Amino acid sequence: MRIFLSGGAVRDLLLGREATDKDYLVFDAEPDEFLTAFPRAQRVGKSFPVFMLDGSEYVFPRALPLEKDLQLRDLTVNAMLLGPDCELICHEKALDDISNRVLRPASNRSMTDDPLRVIRSARFSAQLPEFTVLPELLDAMRDCAEKGLLDTPPPDRVAREVEKAMNAPRPGNFLRTLAKADCLEPWFNEFAHAASIPAGPPEHHDSDVLEHTCRVMDECAKRWPGNALTVWMALCHDLGKTSTPAEDLPKHIGHEGRGEAAAGKMAMRNRMPNRFLHAGITAAAEHMKAARYLEMRPAKRVDLIMRGRKNACLRELFRLVLVDSGIDLRQRVREDTKAVLGVKLPAELQNLGEESGRRLREMRAAKITRPL
Repeated sequence: MRIFLSGGAVRDLLLGREATDKDYLVFDAEPDEFLTAFPRAQRVGKSFPVFMLDGSEYVFPRALPLEKDLQLRDLTVNAMLLGPDCELICHEKALDDISNRVLRPASNRSMTDDPLRVIRSARFSAQLPEFTVLPELLDAMRDCAEKGLLDTPPPDRVAREVEKAMNAPRPGNFLRTLAKADCLEPWFNEFAHAASIPAGPPEHHDSDVLEHTCRVMDECAKRWPGNALTVWMALCHDLGKTSTPAEDLPKHIGHEGRGEAAAGKMAMRNRMPNRFLHAGITAAAEHMKAARYLEMRPAKRVDLIMRGRKNACLRELFRLVLVDSGIDLRQRVREDTKAVLGVKLPAELQNLGEESGRRLREMRAAKITRPL
């Protein structure tokens, strides 16, 4: 039995980066032999033997020799194997493509063999922003969409790819690449025509809704690396602008309400975790109001703070406001939140149903009332 490190981990080692997600290929052994050697391994593949062990995936060759197996991978830069004796087996174009920093499909059937690879390719463009997506990869992705295959991947697998993209150094590339390949539908169909919609009046915006969204995502990732929730909120914040009536453009009156519903639908469609679902809805519904925080009545500020805390995204909401509007309210909100949470109802006002809630809100509002 020989076990090879495979895929992106080998690519990252060659790029001089730490290999975090390590997957393996098991060669010259049968699944039963592997289980005998590694009894703690759990089989997860049904039609094809795939095992999970200590957080890593172990697969068996789909074709022999191994060079042929590599032709069945997604991208050339991921089609590499590193043996225990440092033997390197590569797709014929892998090393050149790594050197030239380009993303190319491993074969002309890479995308259609597994349509999830369309989403993965867009994710890699976000994780490897120094790499150029070649036209042949965009064409292969587009061909997969035109054949109606993009609605076949299981939503939970799509969700994992999306969350990884939100953690990437330049997550805006995820949407940009899907848009270039005409692959926003069905998973991100809200953005299907976003590139043709102005983000707002020219005095406030110099781009379309898609590019504005991508820029905010990228800036959030730059300021707070690895904070996928903030980036997801950036993706959702202007969703309502994608359905603005044409006669209202370039203004987007009431886009918060439209965006609130759209963010919920998109998160559900992509099977995003509940925290992402609620945070995306909050971003779409509240980002404009949050930017005007200092103009709000104290009671409304209390409501905004409590909703953000309930949905576990108050900090991320005001990070989004900083990037989207250029207004840094974070210290003021931290102070107000501390004051609000320090308020306790006296015993005589407790257990009075709605009356208790009303009085608590009033007391909290009084605590944060002060001159601007």
